[in-house]
Amino acid sequence: MLPSSPSTSPPPPPPSPWDDVAWAEATTSTSLRHYNSLPKKGKPQGRESTVLAAFLLSTPDDPRGLTVLSLATGTKCLGAARLSRHGDLVHDAHAEVVARRALLRGVYAEIGGRSGGPDWLVASGGAASGKWRMREGCHLHLYITQLPCGVMPVPPSPSELLREQLDSVNGCSDVGFVQRKPGRGDTTLSMSCFDKITRWSVVGIQGALLSHILEPLYLSTITIGQSPTGTLEGFSVETDIKKVLDARLSSLSSKLPSPFKLNKPLFFAAPIPPKEFQQTSGDVPPLTCGYSICWNKSGLHEVVLGTTGRKQGTSSKAAFSPSTESLLCKRRLLEAFVSLELQTVDEFHCEELSYREIKDMSHEYQQVLELLRKAPFFSRWSAKPAFLDSFTVSRVRYSSEILYKL
Repeated sequence: MLPSSPSTSPPPPPPSPWDDVAWAEATTSTSLRHYNSLPKKGKPQGRESTVLAAFLLSTPDDPRGLTVLSLATGTKCLGAARLSRHGDLVHDAHAEVVARRALLRGVYAEIGGRSGGPDWLVASGGAASGKWRMREGCHLHLYITQLPCGVMPVPPSPSELLREQLDSVNGCSDVGFVQRKPGRGDTTLSMSCFDKITRWSVVGIQGALLSHILEPLYLSTITIGQSPTGTLEGFSVETDIKKVLDARLSSLSSKLPSPFKLNKPLFFAAPIPPKEFQQTSGDVPPLTCGYSICWNKSGLHEVVLGTTGRKQGTSSKAAFSPSTESLLCKRRLLEAFVSLELQTVDEFHCEELSYREIKDMSHEYQQVLELLRKAPFFSRWSAKPAFLDSFTVSRVRYSSEILYKL
């Protein structure tokens, strides 16, 4: 009898460093400690409350150590009638959305700066490829002080294409699977934060513009603060939100074009956040702070008024001045993109570049996005009118100090 050959099966993967209560507590404490270190400008006053979101980084050198890359607060978004065709307003100032934009702004700053890119990104396929990817062993994480708007407590069956009003606990309502954010009188065109988180799980958080120079960035964990009033009976952040996400992604092909994938982050329930992040119902109507703090590790720190989409302190006389534009509005992000000194960007060879056209030229990203939109859960995703993205910017070489650090 021949001796049996040794098993060639790969060794089991090492245990995840994000599998216990300590991880949720570490994510929470790191995010809140950084928020507390910021000035009072833009923070809730009196009985006001807000939502906090932060994107954090862990590295292979210290898998449990966390660095805050970007952070934001906010609960407001603009109604359809107030949206701008010039790309000069922040249309959606919910914390999760603003924190993501602040993260992207940080990527532009570091790739376009003198440092040659952040240490958690490396050249993909060699320096000549013109693309970056996440460094092996580095992971992105998201912390939110409460359930993102649009979470459905119970995943629906495929036959429930039209449902009655969905979860009203966390502030979003509509029919169907994809939900618009609520607005007072003026209907919004912004999709719920959980819809956007689901979208990030397929196309990545980098967006269409950065997909020209960056492989998809996916979240490894999402940690969510618990409500002081408790959750619905039998509802679990760790298991039920995962079920909802799995249900939404189940109809998508797992064979997305590389390097895209169906990403399924781990969910963790965090401790109850401080009072300024608690939006509870009762005899006294809740009062939410209208400001949105925007911060990233690369030097961005500004405050946006969520009801106008411009910087705090903007007067009516200066309402249309470029100086009132947030660095996170579409126009400023497009300026950051076309001003990158990279061959990939030089290949556009245009003096004036349409925001929409450049996004559409990210072909692989758009291909995957189209697959997502055809999925049952996203068939009712409302695309904003095309004219909102038809603005252009001249290809001017801004100084890095002005473009990236303000």
